[in-house]
Amino acid sequence: MKAMLLRIYMSENDTHMGKSAHHAVLEFLKRKGIAGATVHHCIEGYGVHDRIHTASVLRLGTDLPVIIQAVDREERIRGIIPELRRMLPGKVMIIENVEIVSGERFTGKA
Repeated sequence: MKAMLLRIYMSENDTHMGKSAHHAVLEFLKRKGIAGATVHHCIEGYGVHDRIHTASVLRLGTDLPVIIQAVDREERIRGIIPELRRMLPGKVMIIENVEIVSGERFTGKA
């Protein structure tokens, strides 16, 4: 089945309306009925500000990268992007076409 993957890059310290942004996004995706989403807590990375965020023991691993991935049909993913952009101004979001080859929710097969 053809689908779309949304990937959002942020920091573990980002917030939205008083809660962690990644948790707020996950709740939003669930409310919108998006088929599946996962939050990845990363150990190292850098972004537009060229500052390396790392889980090194010497740096105590604060403000680590977080990636949220969500998958669903293209129209459903594209339909939520405007609200996500309001929730997460300036955050990098990418989408890509994917093919789901397994998964009961998408294929109807157990």
